[in-house]
Amino acid sequence: MDNLKYTLKNLMDKSLRLENKAIDAAIQSNWKEAISLNELILKTDKKNVDAYLRLGFAHLQNGQIQMAKKYYKKALILQPGSYVITENLERIKILETKKIKQIKNVNLNPYLFLDMPGKTKTVTLVNCGQKSILAKLAIGQEIDLFVKKRKVEVRTLDKEYIGSLPDDISKRLKIFIKAGSEFKCFVKEASLKQTVVFLKEEKKGKRVAKYASFPVNIQSNLQNISVKDDYEGKDEDEELTNNDLEKLAESLGEEKVDLGYDPEDKDEERED
Repeated sequence: MDNLKYTLKNLMDKSLRLENKAIDAAIQSNWKEAISLNELILKTDKKNVDAYLRLGFAHLQNGQIQMAKKYYKKALILQPGSYVITENLERIKILETKKIKQIKNVNLNPYLFLDMPGKTKTVTLVNCGQKSILAKLAIGQEIDLFVKKRKVEVRTLDKEYIGSLPDDISKRLKIFIKAGSEFKCFVKEASLKQTVVFLKEEKKGKRVAKYASFPVNIQSNLQNISVKDDYEGKDEDEELTNNDLEKLAESLGEEKVDLGYDPEDKDEERED
């Protein structure tokens, strides 16, 4: 009896280690390793729904649509009516209808979504685009920001509309981009009903060097931004004026970034 308990405990410990490794591989977007580990799990546990789900997701992110479909269908047999499974099968159906045999395969840098306070932000898009476009998105896929008069749109590199940034983020980024800041945008989560993106500051405009691109609480500091009405009436190609930045400075005075020095002091040194 003791030997049986010892054997069962070892099997459970081994299974748990495999589960944890499979989850870690998925978190790091190492899809090939995730597939291999989940297949090992299913060899000893044919009814492991989570393993089927992870396999479906990993194959989908790896661009293998038919394999993803196979595992999601197996998961649905064990867990009928699951929202997650049915949504992913709907996504696959859309891809098949559009005759897309493979979604974009992204070689994801494991450090891509590393959070840097003030320089990065995870954002859920609003006014999302067509399902046929959302269905093709892959985690880690680079996408573009397009500044409009009243919002910042997010599109694929092929100019397909994905969604828009919320008003508070849009208002801020429009000013920062006009001031010379540059940002990159990547897909962090993707489904047919919700897309989450990761914004990353690549370059800080000199004229907004004192301000964090993404302060902790953007909304509270945007309530008093007086630049709003003046800015939204301008043409998209109109240059940002000193007056715009002065108004920004007045309303965002509490958001100065600690650079270890004051850029104005550096200017004075150069003049000396």
